[in-house]
Amino acid sequence: MRELHFLRAGRLGWRPATPPAALPADAAVVRPFIAGRCDGDTLPIHRPVSRALQAGIAAGLVDPVVAGICGPVPFRGPFGIGHECVAEVVAVGTDVHDITVGQTVIVPWAVSCGTCPPCLRGLTSKCNTTRSGTTLAAYGFGPASGPYGGMITDALVVPHADHMLVVVPAGVPPLRVAAASDNLADAWRTVVPALTERPGGTVLVLGGGAKSIGLYAAGLAVAHGATVVDYLDDDPGRRRIAENLGARVGALGRLPHRGGYDIAVEATSRPRCLRQVLTAVAPGGTCTAVGYYLSTGTRIPLMRMYATDVTLHLGVSHPRAVLPQLLAFLAATGFPAESVNTLVADWDDAPHAYRARTTKVILQRDSSRTTT
Repeated sequence: MRELHFLRAGRLGWRPATPPAALPADAAVVRPFIAGRCDGDTLPIHRPVSRALQAGIAAGLVDPVVAGICGPVPFRGPFGIGHECVAEVVAVGTDVHDITVGQTVIVPWAVSCGTCPPCLRGLTSKCNTTRSGTTLAAYGFGPASGPYGGMITDALVVPHADHMLVVVPAGVPPLRVAAASDNLADAWRTVVPALTERPGGTVLVLGGGAKSIGLYAAGLAVAHGATVVDYLDDDPGRRRIAENLGARVGALGRLPHRGGYDIAVEATSRPRCLRQVLTAVAPGGTCTAVGYYLSTGTRIPLMRMYATDVTLHLGVSHPRAVLPQLLAFLAATGFPAESVNTLVADWDDAPHAYRARTTKVILQRDSSRTTT
């Protein structure tokens, strides 16, 4: 049995993994056969940030919560990486009744129980039961976020399986839901609830940092009836994808819609762009920021937000709370989320493919399972 490990910036490798021991009664064992690279994983892969973040925390320049998620030396390898997967159930505990062997399932990135007060409120990534004093309980972030390992592995233990695992509807291609564990569900929460409250609203997406989330958000906004969807990004390839999903596209800079936007998505991870997008929201509108803002001194235009009654939402995604709606939508509409995938590579090539400088990397094995 093996697991893909992040070793250091620019280097990943397979490492032996311990097979699951005695299975807890409420748990399941799954075999991932598709894995998506989260946008956030590219930060430590493409840049040697571990020591710089440690020094920034010590100097008070980087928020110390980063250490609570990624360890006192953030992103220091080795650790099992990967937290988006589609998997086959291979074993279930004696108390698991809703999930059965052979089903194809999504495993959310954050581990949750489904019964504590935060879970019942839909805050499944802030579960009181699984976090046990830590900032997050999650796959793929290293020991500071729990003993769960990464999802690019031969076997993954999933606690609270009846709650955690969400079955992929029949007829939905697994490659379409490769990012449902995190990035696709994250994009859903940025635009779909707001468009439900404001049908036909106008949407602005600034993309390029959280590369796939911005694209998914633009496409979902079009699919949910937004009258204007402007997607701005400096990368021509991503602009082409967004245009194919029905958005109007342009480079970052001047905003094309003068009347203000009902809904905005900040996916650049740049404080300057966060300030710009907040000034572009129409009165009573909302902005969801999905990037990383590591500095303790990130500035935002509070008085402008006060004057225009703008709501800014930041926070980790809660995929388990939205997965049933998301998967039902994909089954009913055929929304082509797989069009965001820019590299689909063989599972065995993971150490090389996972560090590719491209928008969305997907790993697959058992190709017969990835088609319908």
